Amino acid sequence: MKNELDNKQILAAYERIIQRGEQTDEGKFYQGITALSDVDGYTIYLEGSGATLRFGFHNTYHLDYEHEKLRDDFLKKLQNIANES
Repeated sequence: MKNELDNKQILAAYERIIQRGEQTDEGKFYQGITALSDVDGYTIYLEGSGATLRFGFHNTYHLDYEHEKLRDDFLKKLQNIANES
């Protein structure tokens, strides 16, 4: 799955969730996705729909999911959030 994700889209979705999301104990929650970052801000996490994305420095990432459908649902949500106006 290396290099299949659009880095700009991931960052746009993260920023939108941080701006529009509701604060929870886990992070900001918006449209079924929770966004948070580590203490230094170099790594962000997006979680929801049974998938977790860790996106870090130099545009490296790890996407964890059990089934391809969960991955596809998660990525579709991120795409929809990133494309909101």
